[in-house]
Amino acid sequence: MNWDDEPAPAAGPTHEDGRLVGAVADGEDTAVEAALRPKDLGEFIGQKRVREQLDLVLRAARARGATADHVLLSGAPGLGKTTLSMIIAAEMGAPLRITSGPAIQHAGDLAAILSSLQEGEVLFFDEIHRMSRPAEEMLYMAMEDFRVDVIVGKGPGATAIPLELPPFTLVGATTRAGLLPPPLRDRFGFTAHMEFYSPAELERVIHRSAGLLDVAVDGAGAAEIAGRSRGTPRIANRLLRRVRDYAQVKADGAVNRDIAARALAVYEVDGRGLDRLDRAVLEALLKLFHGGPVGLSTLAVAVGEERETVEEVAEPFLVREGLLARTPRGRIATPAAWSHLGLVPPQQTGGGQAGLFGT
Repeated sequence: MNWDDEPAPAAGPTHEDGRLVGAVADGEDTAVEAALRPKDLGEFIGQKRVREQLDLVLRAARARGATADHVLLSGAPGLGKTTLSMIIAAEMGAPLRITSGPAIQHAGDLAAILSSLQEGEVLFFDEIHRMSRPAEEMLYMAMEDFRVDVIVGKGPGATAIPLELPPFTLVGATTRAGLLPPPLRDRFGFTAHMEFYSPAELERVIHRSAGLLDVAVDGAGAAEIAGRSRGTPRIANRLLRRVRDYAQVKADGAVNRDIAARALAVYEVDGRGLDRLDRAVLEALLKLFHGGPVGLSTLAVAVGEERETVEEVAEPFLVREGLLARTPRGRIATPAAWSHLGLVPPQQTGGGQAGLFGT
């Protein structure tokens, strides 16, 4: 399956990426995620256009006997960016080194990594948009000229020592491509945007993972899990593991539609993939604020979460599902939100937004 690296908390609910509230993520799950990763482009499910384009880039580089061009992968968490970086290294027969933007706070941190690279090595830079500006400027020269200038000393006596680097391939991953400065983005020879998966693709992912986990899943069971996986392979695999646990404890171990639905109800994942936080946001918006508009900070207080949690974790999926809309005046619920929660919208006034805060 395809999903990015993510340190799993020892226990407790999570809303990050997989967002499976009530599930316990442990060392076993982390090991399982690694085992489920495809090893080459032929195994990689979905992202057809990206796979075809990347295959051409890698084949051409191998034919020339050269390192592959730098690659930029953008898209939501859990769509396969880290997995593709591992596949790039495997296809090129090169070692892979992994780091992240937040880990590089100084130019010296980056210089230490770059100076130790081997020829042809693949350097995977997760969340590259979060790298510090001094390190970013050093990376420009490293990507283009395979050279960095290491500054020794301070003040007037500082000296720049040029350091030649062996050719390498940088694979950058970002969930917010718009935050990348143009000079950095332009230095990537190949850029790709990862799309959300269709239910049919997620069913293939689930069947593949079920085979590796030795779990019996019929077509209806896979479809039920896929429909609640928010278009994200990482979430599909996590839901599959939780459904597997339920089937082993509460049934005969086999997964069908009924078992999958009952298991996901235990973990508070509804038929559209909304979890506890999603529903809390919608319920507050509908019941407390009559559908809005309401400010983000007020909405966050109402659900007992931080503003950033509501904005970055819950809202993207709710907006994508057409259940919530952002307006200059605040967040508003759509008719689909009222319908999904089985509520009747207040009487419309003046053709504007319903409710106390209507226009």
